[in-house]
Amino acid sequence: MKLWGGRFTKETNQLVHNFNASISFDQKFFKQDIEGSIAHVTMLAKQGILSEPEKEAIISGLNGIREDIIKGTLSIDGTYEDIHSFVEANLIQRVGEAGKKLHTGRSRNDQVALDMKLYTRDELIQTKELLKNLLIVLQNTMKENLNTYMPGFTHLQKAQPITLAHHIGAYFEMFKRDYARLSDIYKRMNYSPIGSGALAGTTYPLDRNYTAKLLGFDGPTLNSMDSVADRDYLIEFLSALSIIMMHLSRFCEEIILWNSNEYQFVELDDAYSTGSSIMPQKKNPDIAELVRGKTGRVYGSLISLLTTMKGLPLAYNKDMQEDKELTFDATDTVKGCLGLFTGMLSSMKFNKSVMALSAKKGFTNATDAADYLVNHGVPFRDAHTIVGQLVLYCINKGIALEDMALEEFKAICPVFEKDVYEAISLKTCVEKRNTIGAPGKAAMEQVIALNDEFLRSISENRENLSF
Repeated sequence: MKLWGGRFTKETNQLVHNFNASISFDQKFFKQDIEGSIAHVTMLAKQGILSEPEKEAIISGLNGIREDIIKGTLSIDGTYEDIHSFVEANLIQRVGEAGKKLHTGRSRNDQVALDMKLYTRDELIQTKELLKNLLIVLQNTMKENLNTYMPGFTHLQKAQPITLAHHIGAYFEMFKRDYARLSDIYKRMNYSPIGSGALAGTTYPLDRNYTAKLLGFDGPTLNSMDSVADRDYLIEFLSALSIIMMHLSRFCEEIILWNSNEYQFVELDDAYSTGSSIMPQKKNPDIAELVRGKTGRVYGSLISLLTTMKGLPLAYNKDMQEDKELTFDATDTVKGCLGLFTGMLSSMKFNKSVMALSAKKGFTNATDAADYLVNHGVPFRDAHTIVGQLVLYCINKGIALEDMALEEFKAICPVFEKDVYEAISLKTCVEKRNTIGAPGKAAMEQVIALNDEFLRSISENRENLSF
């Protein structure tokens, strides 16, 4: 069954049909298609366009089709052009003439726009839930590692001592922004296009506000041409998914480094590792590597849709059919990566003593040694030079700053006294940094309290995204 055959005098070439058809992938939103149709016919009956018996017959038929597909007693027939024609044909078979009135007052253009919005909205909600689960794991990791010292890096060079809680907290902030982005997209996209027709509305007295309300939208869209031609919400969604993947990929890169023999900061659980077919000693971070690799795949979906949309005149064009496979693939990829990454992180073991030793051996307390001199009256520029000489001395001797004897300190600068050792200890270096956002324990406890409130707010559906 085709929804447009009356104008044509011969069948479509089979290759053309195959190229044009979308049922191989748009069957993915059969639930949304049926949900939209039920709301549409409910509104048509309210407006007196359909009778109550017609409405009841159509809704009963649509519910039966949905249940049969879910149960597997009805297979989606790939010979149909799209999911819309498959549902409508099956409806007519089941309820007769009433089924032919399903499409009254709408076009496939606004129908597919509605289906895609409903599908994207559902996927967005699921992605937010997965992000929430990851944020909970990050928060628990932070709470457990307020005193786990490690080096902080710039340029992949050891820079200053921090805590694991502080490092993990950076990713909490990233994924919190991702969550907020999805919430923002939801608010902007949550307007119903159904009733826009092909591009210019319809002469039927539709109540678009009522249909929007039935489907949980904040209202109807306000321009029928834009309604059927808009894919901005998908571009925004794919952009947000790409940023999520970028954050996952950065974290995965660090985990891959930390898991290496050179770092040994972490040990991955066997359930999230693989071995080598030839080297029996290997334990590879394949999950982290695959998440890193799949980031490019999601980026590709975003770039493809941007490229598809950039030259399209108003209103609907068949090119827009390309939005579906891109969005379906990107969404499935991100959801899978979030779930796997959260499991990997929650089961990962941190080698705390190795992290602390790495911080000690990397001169991460050099800045604090300079601050010590400044606090004893030495100008900062001179203090910077003096500590640079100390570091060079230690490198030549193969020792850390705190391993120097007091006489060695004094030989380079007589200002140093015994209290220098406390000043450059890892504990002091970290705990003295207590401005909000810094790694000191008091500062981190403030942040953790704010994180707890944020997580409570999103769990209770009272999102406060100002944290």
